[in-house]
Amino acid sequence: MDIHAHRLLILDFGSQYTQLIARKVRELGVYCEILPWDMPVEELVDFAPRGVILSGGPESTTQADAPRIPDCVLNMGVPLLGICYGMQSLAMQLGGRVVGADEREFGYAEVEVSGSSRLLGDLSDHLDAKRLDVWMSHGDRVEVLPSGFSSVARTEHVPIVAMEHASQPWFGIQFHPEVTHTRQGSEILRRFAVDICGCEALWTAEGIIEDQIARVRAQVGNAQVLLGLSGGVDSSVVAALLHQAIGDQLTCVFVDTGLLRYQEGDQVMETFARHMGVKVIRVNARDEYFAALAGVDDPEAKRKIIGGLFVEIFEDEAGKLSDVQFLAQGTIYPDVIESAGARTGKAHVIKSHHNVGGLPEHMKLALVEPLRELFKDEVRRLGDALGLPHEMIHRHPFPGPGLGVRVLGAVNAEAVSVLQKADHIFIQELRAAGWYERTSQAFAVYLPVKSVGVVGDARAYEPVIALRAVETIDFMTARWAELPYALLDRVGRRIVNEVRGVSRVVYDVTGKPPATIEWE
Repeated sequence: MDIHAHRLLILDFGSQYTQLIARKVRELGVYCEILPWDMPVEELVDFAPRGVILSGGPESTTQADAPRIPDCVLNMGVPLLGICYGMQSLAMQLGGRVVGADEREFGYAEVEVSGSSRLLGDLSDHLDAKRLDVWMSHGDRVEVLPSGFSSVARTEHVPIVAMEHASQPWFGIQFHPEVTHTRQGSEILRRFAVDICGCEALWTAEGIIEDQIARVRAQVGNAQVLLGLSGGVDSSVVAALLHQAIGDQLTCVFVDTGLLRYQEGDQVMETFARHMGVKVIRVNARDEYFAALAGVDDPEAKRKIIGGLFVEIFEDEAGKLSDVQFLAQGTIYPDVIESAGARTGKAHVIKSHHNVGGLPEHMKLALVEPLRELFKDEVRRLGDALGLPHEMIHRHPFPGPGLGVRVLGAVNAEAVSVLQKADHIFIQELRAAGWYERTSQAFAVYLPVKSVGVVGDARAYEPVIALRAVETIDFMTARWAELPYALLDRVGRRIVNEVRGVSRVVYDVTGKPPATIEWE
């Protein structure tokens, strides 16, 4: 079974929602990839999709240098769905006219389905009429339809909100079906992908695992593979997948920095080495890290020390192994998309991605990246299907430098130990109260200040622990979680009573922006 045979192409014009389109399509079980609109023609043709979705974008089709749909895409002979800018570009390039609108539509809108439609027919969010609740975000609009097209939906202010060609499978919609505010969005995308393009729902966790096992075996053969195992979601899923594919040909190096969560090092070894039988070399580098970080309080300096030391230790351990030809990495699809954007200059680079600490080129190892086609939620689904512990696969994000950037200021063993215990209590209570799954990220922070307190009958002058919990969808913006007072009270009392060296507990009520989610 070729799970890539039934696939769609999403042509990216720079919309902030493009990745969301891909995720929604994949949730339908249909494989798709995102490629920038100015990709070389031969690569677009070689992709050979069953259909093409033209994304939205921030530009205006009325500008002379606006991004255009490549002629090869228009001539592929496959169904096309233009969304927002994609619809406008499709209309203009096929002979219609696009103008700047007097009234810009942004946010909720009601769309009246006004004609016979293969894409929107029989859909309604209201009992009394064919009206859809949708999300708009546009300034320009299609004023004159190209030949062969008719309008099939309108709003109070815009007469052409959706268009369809009479004989060709070409469609355009001005609203965004990929966002949750468009209530029938998933059904619209399903109709295009499955009913119109004829794609089968082959993109399942079981199908992906079977496909990747076959690919890894074909790529690796009998060679040895090395993986830097961090205990995070991505590297854990890679380890489980590769172990199933190649067994003892996989060697994992787990560098225990001493900056992990409470008892995490032991949990990683328990899961992989003892429970699953994966070959794991554990390097206890705690003393080396604390020595290297002594007296360093600048966050960026701490990051560089932590990352640089990891590379040194990993490279040293790799040098002790013989016949290793491949390096496995937990690269995931958003990393690939951002890197492609950086190469083409069409997307802002949010961060650089250095899996396994950014290993030096002279190691001369070929890469094995079995997750590079997957979004994070798909990686988690694979982890579940591979039998990894739910708590490991569905836990909150954890920074690469670990607790080195959650101990504010200089890092030492005592501060890390206090923070590990406080953080463990916080997460324990969140889980018990049913709030862990309701928050997107929650953790404790060790503050480099002391506060007066009373412990027993004695005066104490000890450090402060700050608690942070946020709710977010994309981690670009976030709001602080309104945890129940009783829960915060229980957490605070437990930390002060059970963790020696803490005199006070505070809760962070700052959103992002203006703050970042992490403190450093």
